[in-house]
Amino acid sequence: MTYQKNQVLLKADNVHLSYGDKVILREINFTIQDIVRPNVQQGQVVSLIGRSGIGKTQLFKILAGMNKPTSGKVTIGKDMHEVREGEVGVVSQNYILFNHRTVQINLEIALAHNDKNYTDSDKINLIKDYADKFNLSEHLEKYPLQLSGGQRQRVSILQQALTSNKFILLDEPFSGLDALVIDKVVDLLLKISTLDELNTLIIVSHDIENTLAISDTAFIMANQPNKQGATITEKLDLIEMGFAWEKDIKKEHKFQDLVNDMKFKI
Repeated sequence: MTYQKNQVLLKADNVHLSYGDKVILREINFTIQDIVRPNVQQGQVVSLIGRSGIGKTQLFKILAGMNKPTSGKVTIGKDMHEVREGEVGVVSQNYILFNHRTVQINLEIALAHNDKNYTDSDKINLIKDYADKFNLSEHLEKYPLQLSGGQRQRVSILQQALTSNKFILLDEPFSGLDALVIDKVVDLLLKISTLDELNTLIIVSHDIENTLAISDTAFIMANQPNKQGATITEKLDLIEMGFAWEKDIKKEHKFQDLVNDMKFKI
C-alpha cells in the first residue's frame, strides 16, 4: 500500500495535568501527520483509546483548547501555534445543537463560521449536498428534539464538517448506539475524513473494536505501575499493520486478535 506521512498537523508535547497533588495526565506525547496516498483524497482518523475514568475527557478538553495543561502544550496548523478554543470542531456526547432552530438553520449557522466566501445559493446547495450524502434530507425542517440520538449525532458531526475547522474531536461517538447505527456512524466518519486532504478526526473512546476499525493510527492511554497519572503507553500504526482503510476489517481474525490484546492493556 503506497502512502506517505508528510507535515505534522498536530502535536502534543509533554502534556501534564494535575489538580493539586493529584496527577491526571503525565508526559502525553504524540504527533498527527498528513497522510498522502496517490490518487486518493485521504484525511486522517486518529484514536485515543483508554478505559473510562483514565483522563480521556481532560485530554479531550486540552486538545480542543478548552482547558490548559499544567505544563506542556498542544500545537496545530502550518505554523504549529498553540491550539485555541474554537479552532477544533467538537462533537460531544450531548450533541450541542440549537434546539429552538431547525436542522437546516443549525447547519446554516455552522456554515456561517466557514472562512470560504460562499454565496447564499452556494450555501443552500452545499447543505443540500451534505444532507443527501448523510441521509438527513428528510429531516432538515425538523427540530433536534424531534430526531433520534443517532440522527442528532449525524447533524452534530455534519455541523462541524461545514465549518472551516480541519480538526474534529469526537467524544465516545459509538457510545449507546446499536450495531446498525454504529455502522452508519463509521461510514459517516469515513466520508467526513475524505472530504478534504487535511481533515483530521480524533476519536476519544473506550470502544476498542469500533475505534481501531476506523483509525489509521491509535494511541493507547493507560496507567503505569507505581506512577501517577495516565500516559500514552503504546502507538499502533494500523496502516503498517495492514488494518487501515479496510471496510470489513472487523471480520479478520488478526484484527480481532489485536482487539483482544488491547483489552488487557487499557
